[in-house]
Amino acid sequence: MILPFVGLLAAIALAPLLFPLWWHRHFGKVAISLGAVTLGYYLFGLHAYERVLHVAHEYVSFIALIGSLFVVSGGIHITVKGEATPLENVVFLLFGAVIANVLGTTGASMLLIRPWIRMNKYRITAHHIVFFIFIVSNVGGCLTPIGDPPLFLGYLKGVPFWWVAEHCWPMWALGLAMLLATFFVVDRHNYLRAPRIVREKLAEPAETWKFEGGVNVLYLIVILGAVFINNPPFLREAIMAAAALASWKTTKRHIHDANQFNFYPIQEVVILFIGIFATMMPALDWLGANAKLLGTPTPASFYWGTGMLSAMLDNAPTYLSFLQVAQAATNLPPGSAAVGEHETMRALLQLPDFVGLLVAISIGAVFFGACTYIGNGPNFMVKAIADQQKVHTPTFLGYIFKFTLPCLLPMLIVVWLAFFRK
Repeated sequence: MILPFVGLLAAIALAPLLFPLWWHRHFGKVAISLGAVTLGYYLFGLHAYERVLHVAHEYVSFIALIGSLFVVSGGIHITVKGEATPLENVVFLLFGAVIANVLGTTGASMLLIRPWIRMNKYRITAHHIVFFIFIVSNVGGCLTPIGDPPLFLGYLKGVPFWWVAEHCWPMWALGLAMLLATFFVVDRHNYLRAPRIVREKLAEPAETWKFEGGVNVLYLIVILGAVFINNPPFLREAIMAAAALASWKTTKRHIHDANQFNFYPIQEVVILFIGIFATMMPALDWLGANAKLLGTPTPASFYWGTGMLSAMLDNAPTYLSFLQVAQAATNLPPGSAAVGEHETMRALLQLPDFVGLLVAISIGAVFFGACTYIGNGPNFMVKAIADQQKVHTPTFLGYIFKFTLPCLLPMLIVVWLAFFRK
């Protein structure tokens, strides 16, 4: 039953390359058909109604967050100079990485991707989009539970709010520094190769930076606050939807026009992720039942195990699966038995062995989420917005072979050698 998930991944990877027009017209039918196979098995074969309802709730929550941030960020227009040098681009990406810990990787990505495209409009190309995904949509957000969905799930399980920043900042600093340095080298090469007419355009007097749609900042705050609401069911999603509706109604039309805003990117994500959430259930269930096959838990095995599965599955449930295995594998000392999930987590965090495993799980889930378009929620959204604005983006396989392996993998290996090898 993992085959429908494999088939959907293969279709996402290969169909746009081999049958682009056919895929553009029929991707929804493929995603929903494969998802229906898995849902039929779970509903009529296993009678696993609660499991399906749980996944449906996760999907609604995911779409509510992604969709509301997409609509609200589309009501904010930032006028930029459109003459970014490689150094200015590095500063912008660093700012995006920091702000991702406040707005979340999804919020920061949706807010900054359009200004990022505009400030590089004279020489925008694939590496600008991919490194934005690497840095702003993933690696940058590993310092707070708000930053990335897996870390927020850890916070709900009892990991203190500032624990991630305290224990993960060295990996964040090293990983971010390596990616920014790599981007600078690639972008400087692109900048020096720009035709003379473009270079002359870059030398023109700068336009004035301008921020429009300020009321949407309030809606962003409302959405981020709603993230922390757990009960009653669907109140969080209702607040997010209300904020998105209010943004759509109150934003002036010229702002949406300036952003070239329409609903096609979110429609594509809504449809594809119906299939992804449905078909990945057997894969996640198998992982939850067999994660111990990794052998004796070590930071290295959990870093690579969580990471590689996060690259192909959603990184949030992958994080939870390995967190459960780490908890089961760590024995609390006599006399420290705790009542309640949060009390147990606080007791476990006093043990160095468990701390090492949790750091490896956290970094693996967040960093490896950048390996593919489907590794983390905002990745596909960024690609969809870039495609809508006619920016060249790599295919699913092109992303992996042209950027993940040569540019991201060396950073992942260095982080492993520096922090998790022993």
